[in-house]
Amino acid sequence: MPDDQLSLTFAALADPTRRAILARLADGEATVNELAGPFDISLQAVSKHLKVLERAGLISRGRDAQWRPCRLETAPLEGVSEWIDRYRERWTGRFDRLDQEIRKLRRGEEGRDHG
Repeated sequence: MPDDQLSLTFAALADPTRRAILARLADGEATVNELAGPFDISLQAVSKHLKVLERAGLISRGRDAQWRPCRLETAPLEGVSEWIDRYRERWTGRFDRLDQEIRKLRRGEEGRDHG
């Protein structure tokens, strides 16, 4: 698997469990046990998901005595958003041009129907 940031982020986001974990962390820090609560998977499986998220830079883990809170890191998500925005601009421009062409075609058909 490539090690570029965008690829790591998309790979991490590809899994619904990891997306749910990120959604929970958007509300604030949580421990592994707190994150595992809603899922019907083992703590070991949750830990593996957290390692993928951490490798992608989407979460970080702190250490406060026995408490190791996980927290959301937004920089990789901002990178994804910027990448998508670049393509959104292209798509929007293409859709606008397509819409203009469709309108021209419709006007042409209307002229033939009335002529």
